[in-house]
Amino acid sequence: MAGISRRKAGTHRRRVLAAVLVAAAGFGFLGWQHFWPVAAAAEWQYRVLADDLPVVSALAADGQGGLYASLELKNGEGRIVQIAADGGRRTVKGGFSKLDGMVRYRGGIAYSQEEDHTPVRWWHGDRDDVLFDGRDVEELATDGHYLYAIEDRPQDARLLRYDPDSGEVTTLRDGLEVAEGVAVCPDGRLFYLEKKKGWVKRLQPDGHDTTVAEGLNAPGFLMCDGAGLWVSEDATHRARLLLLDDSGRVQVVLSHLRSAQTVLPVGPGRYVLAEQGRNRVLEITR
Repeated sequence: MAGISRRKAGTHRRRVLAAVLVAAAGFGFLGWQHFWPVAAAAEWQYRVLADDLPVVSALAADGQGGLYASLELKNGEGRIVQIAADGGRRTVKGGFSKLDGMVRYRGGIAYSQEEDHTPVRWWHGDRDDVLFDGRDVEELATDGHYLYAIEDRPQDARLLRYDPDSGEVTTLRDGLEVAEGVAVCPDGRLFYLEKKKGWVKRLQPDGHDTTVAEGLNAPGFLMCDGAGLWVSEDATHRARLLLLDDSGRVQVVLSHLRSAQTVLPVGPGRYVLAEQGRNRVLEITR
């Protein structure tokens, strides 16, 4: 009987040790994902431009060599922070809830709050005007005349186009799911994404939109410039910054990001990226 008891005790210890090792491996994997540094492609490099920016989301040029950054905080604690070229910063607007989209528009800044029926607004000079109503509007984009907005809703999300001349809002697409990103290219092509489905599509006049990328890890933001179509992934771990060129080739510019948001060109071969999961803005150069 004593031998049987010892064998049972030994089996129990092995099971406990195995469970401890599995748990340790699990925590180790989570820790690796959390602390693993950002990696850049061979022809790219990055540095931290600004940190200590809680829930940083959208970025826009301030017209003075610096940036505006939106902090996507809830309950009226959201704000727009100006980051000067010399690194100084100050809050220029506050009192928002989930301040998300922001883009330079007609001499000012158009911005949105991802909160139910909060309208898209236009801040220019000393004025702050309502442009149009939306529902959980996420990203904004412009071709210089029209303003495009997309809604981050679990279903029935819309892609909208606002005409400043008439004030008319046109629904370009509806019935979307968790639609977070929209971008207009310099040549007029328009792209949008559905985060939950992991794809990016090009808007087509006949309504049969073309899928240009799929199988992505929670894509959340789009931007298009002369280099191609940029996509950032809003995943908690192992998110990437991707660049799709005109040939359809996909390049991973940065990897091991955490909840990447807005990417913004600020000079030749130079960009800034909001990394929300680490509360900071990165500068990326080719």
